[in-house]
Amino acid sequence: MRMVESGDVRLAVFEEGDPGRPAVLLLHGYPDTHRVWDEVAALLRDRFHVVRYDVRGAGASTEPADRRDYGFDRLMADLGAVLDAVGRPRVHLVGHDWGSLQGWEALSRAGLSDRLASFTSLGGPGLRQAADFTRHGPRRDVAAQRLKSWYIGAFRLPVLPELAWRSVMPGLVTRALRGDGIAPRPGHPAGTLVRDGVNGLALYRCNMPGSESDPRLPGLPVQIVEATGDAFVTPALLEAVGRWAPRLWHRRIAAGHWMHRSRPETVAGMIAEFVEHAEGGPASGELRRARGEGAFGGRLVVVTGAGSGIGRATARAFAAHGAEVVCADIDGDAAQRVADGIAKDLRIAAYGVQVDVANTQEMEDFSRNIISEYGVPDIVVNNAGIAVAGGFLDHTLDDWRRTIDVNLWGVIHGCRLFGAAMAERGAGGHIVNVASLAAFVPSRLLPAYSTSKAAVKMLSDCLRAELAGHGIGVSAICPGFVSTGIASHATYTKESLRADAVSGLARRGYPPERVAAHILRAVHRNQAVVPVNAEGKSATRCPGFRPAPCEGWPD
Repeated sequence: MRMVESGDVRLAVFEEGDPGRPAVLLLHGYPDTHRVWDEVAALLRDRFHVVRYDVRGAGASTEPADRRDYGFDRLMADLGAVLDAVGRPRVHLVGHDWGSLQGWEALSRAGLSDRLASFTSLGGPGLRQAADFTRHGPRRDVAAQRLKSWYIGAFRLPVLPELAWRSVMPGLVTRALRGDGIAPRPGHPAGTLVRDGVNGLALYRCNMPGSESDPRLPGLPVQIVEATGDAFVTPALLEAVGRWAPRLWHRRIAAGHWMHRSRPETVAGMIAEFVEHAEGGPASGELRRARGEGAFGGRLVVVTGAGSGIGRATARAFAAHGAEVVCADIDGDAAQRVADGIAKDLRIAAYGVQVDVANTQEMEDFSRNIISEYGVPDIVVNNAGIAVAGGFLDHTLDDWRRTIDVNLWGVIHGCRLFGAAMAERGAGGHIVNVASLAAFVPSRLLPAYSTSKAAVKMLSDCLRAELAGHGIGVSAICPGFVSTGIASHATYTKESLRADAVSGLARRGYPPERVAAHILRAVHRNQAVVPVNAEGKSATRCPGFRPAPCEGWPD
């Protein structure tokens, strides 16, 4: 530690790593100290020169004589003094909470922005940009953010906040940390928590509300890391703030407000990727997609059975909303045609891959190759399926094995391999398993198919409960009769059954594109079980329901 003077305060500055490497300055929020970054700093110091300091009035830094000296002018002077002491022409700034607010302000100031190589924001908006959002944003979004920001008004009251910090607030901070899945440890919360909390109230009193000054920002690389479980900042606010950054990367972590404590590996990885790219290195697939636009912009989606029917429609629907898509199918040529069509028609990156979802080794190779080449998927749609039509007594053991291998084991493989990678990454995600009306309604002509789809629905329910803690949603999609080619590609124990099944599905006239729309909605809303079309909804709501058309054919 060394002390750096800035006006009448002395700032405690801490440095780690090789000074010859790119400098990363980690700026803490309120009511934290530099120690909140311990885990992230330990993961970065072998690759970068890591700098931290306690802001004025916090930790080992001294407090100003005048309580009015917590305004942005003083805070920016402190940042400048630290940069002078570090002696680097440019640094990569990373800020959390009030540290992030200071970072946005630094971007807006000509004397500081040219000393920054990049900025990564965690859990804190720029006040200039937030003020614009409050004035011009959708009323519902602004109201939602005001509810989350209730404490700002409370912290600006006289006397009462100081009393709260000397009584109940330390316990509330500990409870908030535990709510984010974080156990207190030496250094966080700091032993100076009460003093830091009392002093830091001046941050709110001197700087809130935000000014109406120009919210536009220079063209520096800016990365927003959004904690999807943040109790204090809404996605709408971060999206609005990000619009003012000409070079923006927007990424998400399935975590609460103190994401650098609960997910240090994920946070450190995102910081390192961004800094190395800003230094001229190539962008990873995940970082490249972080610049995507559209409802699913920036997402990587894997769809099995994408060569035709529901899979093809789903792949195209996700791509139409900005996602990059891996189109997988046992028919490699069909998968490539769908991918080529997406690239040509929608000008979105899409990749065709051949894989048999029933083959364990192929699926393991497939998942490993996808993750290695493109990154961990954000959304996986386990859609591939087959059908054998005929009575139970007419099904052979091979009919049963192949149906279970594709319809159930294919889903298990997709969930197991990609779900594990999603959980390890810590950025959340979504798994969609395409089940069927047949999961609820028995069929005398589809015993193996119905059994497999009922198992897929139950598997989805179990996974949803287990993976929720990782921020991963799971949806079971249960279509009724859909006009796809499944009937024409099915195996029939009696060939006489084929004509009626094929013509029945064709007459139903329910296109797979409408199922795809339900799938996108399920991911957006994190729905558990989604019945599709009239017969699908009737089957889930009325246990005794029996569909009349198509001789019991489900989809």
